[in-house]
Amino acid sequence: MSSNAPVIAAVDGSEHSLVALQWARGAALRHGAELLIAHVLPDHAQLYAGRRASLHDARQPDEFADPVGDWVRGVLGAGSALPEGVRYESLEGSVPEALRVIGSGALMLVMGSRGRGGFASLLLGSSSRAVASTAPCPVVVVPHAERHTAAATATTAPEPSAGRVVLGLHAAETPDDVLSFAFAEAAVRGTTVQVVSAYTVPPAPALVIDRPFEVIPPEGLADEGDAVPAEREMLRSQTERLAPLRTRYPDVPVEQAAVPGDAAGRLVDASRSAALVVVGRHHPRRTAMSLQIGSVAHAVLHHAHGPVAIVPTLKDDV
Repeated sequence: MSSNAPVIAAVDGSEHSLVALQWARGAALRHGAELLIAHVLPDHAQLYAGRRASLHDARQPDEFADPVGDWVRGVLGAGSALPEGVRYESLEGSVPEALRVIGSGALMLVMGSRGRGGFASLLLGSSSRAVASTAPCPVVVVPHAERHTAAATATTAPEPSAGRVVLGLHAAETPDDVLSFAFAEAAVRGTTVQVVSAYTVPPAPALVIDRPFEVIPPEGLADEGDAVPAEREMLRSQTERLAPLRTRYPDVPVEQAAVPGDAAGRLVDASRSAALVVVGRHHPRRTAMSLQIGSVAHAVLHHAHGPVAIVPTLKDDV
């Protein structure tokens, strides 16, 4: 990834995209990156542009009025700190395709979980789902404020994932790009990477009892402890996979957790208090340009209570 890659905020004038814009602003500041604000023009504005170009009517204004651009400039001019570079671009085409094109080479693309006109009952809008499934860069989907607030007030107990970057890891399959993104985010935030992996439980329910969410620091793996064999083996596999990242990011603390059964459910639980949940987009045995999204990423996107980063394979190392 280029050192001058921008953070892109996809906006449409909705309150959901305002939350995403503010999240992207913070990300750009943390990474010292340019903030690129992208808005896909509505159909009527795109039709106007096409009609003017075809008729060559000089009496018509060069551009159709874009109230979203005015709204963005008003929001950013309200006094919050801004990155050194801020650009605004109006795009044409369908939302997924336009954002896929502009996302090439971006550090990340940030958008709300629902856009303008979305049904209130939907946890994830169609545009957010399509962009997360196809963009060539990491996509951060920020849930609407009501969903995040409900999660924050649902419990008053201390949360083991509070303020952390939570990484969903399949030790044998998750691409390196996913791990690198999670550690880079934790580094600029000055926080811990909490690594969550799932292991298969035996069919007899009496053999394994599902325990509360637990995290283990690396030094806790020195002895066998009381972990079941599958859990201990998963933690060892995590440790081996994480070794290069610990070397590259020596100041980033790491916590490890191995849980029986459902990885997606544990990641959704962690999203209630995590700064960010990071998962890979799809199984690496598919091609890097696969349009499908993996089952864990799909479930976490639809049910997470906080920001989720969906990270594609950025290079074909399969």
